[in-house]
Amino acid sequence: MGVHGASAAETGASAAVAPVPADVRARLAVRFGAPAEAWCDALPGLVAELAGRWGLTVRAAGGGGTARVFRCTSGDGREDDRDGGESVWLKLTPDPEVARQEAVALRAWAGLPPVVRVLADDPAAGALLLADVRPGTTLRQRAWRPEEVAPLLGALRSVPVDGLALGTLAERVEFLFDLTERRAPGAATAAAIGRARALAAELADGGPTALVHGDLHPGNVLDGPAGPVAIDPRPSLGDPDFDLVDWAIDGVTDRPGLERRVGALAAGVPGSDPERVLAWCRVGAVVVAAPRAAAGRRDAGTALLLELAGL
Repeated sequence: MGVHGASAAETGASAAVAPVPADVRARLAVRFGAPAEAWCDALPGLVAELAGRWGLTVRAAGGGGTARVFRCTSGDGREDDRDGGESVWLKLTPDPEVARQEAVALRAWAGLPPVVRVLADDPAAGALLLADVRPGTTLRQRAWRPEEVAPLLGALRSVPVDGLALGTLAERVEFLFDLTERRAPGAATAAAIGRARALAAELADGGPTALVHGDLHPGNVLDGPAGPVAIDPRPSLGDPDFDLVDWAIDGVTDRPGLERRVGALAAGVPGSDPERVLAWCRVGAVVVAAPRAAAGRRDAGTALLLELAGL
């Protein structure tokens, strides 16, 4: 989406409807299992059908871990770099439930400037049509400040949750643990996950309930015209302090630095609890650190996460 989506795109209209590359197929298979292969085979036809229905011209393709994302132009199909309103983003996932949940969350946040707008959706097809965000660079591409992201974090937890058809944060965390075990198998990972499951259950049982983004890291927040804009939620209902974890650990290399970062974030987000954020950091450290360790990473930030995770 914006530069974020295009940076990893296979550019050009012909590339956008080309077969899904082998490396992307492999990542989708890890996430969604064997059915992802048939979905990849059928994707060019699905893109063509949706483009016709919604009046789109496909310009480029990208994504890979959980979805394919297509940069499109709407209306008469002309490229018009002078007007960001001409660009839209078609997002497709092999799992219709993933698309449905994302649409539920984005519609609950409708009208909040810090969240991308959903223009149309077809959950049965695993499809979302999303507004463009300009300039669209991710916060991962530059230095960011806690006071800059605090308004976004506060806005996400501000909407009513009654009637939202979403699972619980406890269920979302269980899924993340299961995925981590597949990505980084082993006795040490299993033991650390066991401890983290117990802590997560304790936090989930005693915490507040709000709409949680669930995958809110600097790569999923874009520079927008009026400030940071969140994209790509993996939403659930539960303790919104979970959404502070990735911001707390990003770039931090020691415990005092982690505590300072948590304090700075919590000071700007009404209702957040620094002690709960630190506890969620211990839970999230397992999910982030185990795959890093399996890949051989030994940087200072990973070392801190391994310590927090007990790995």
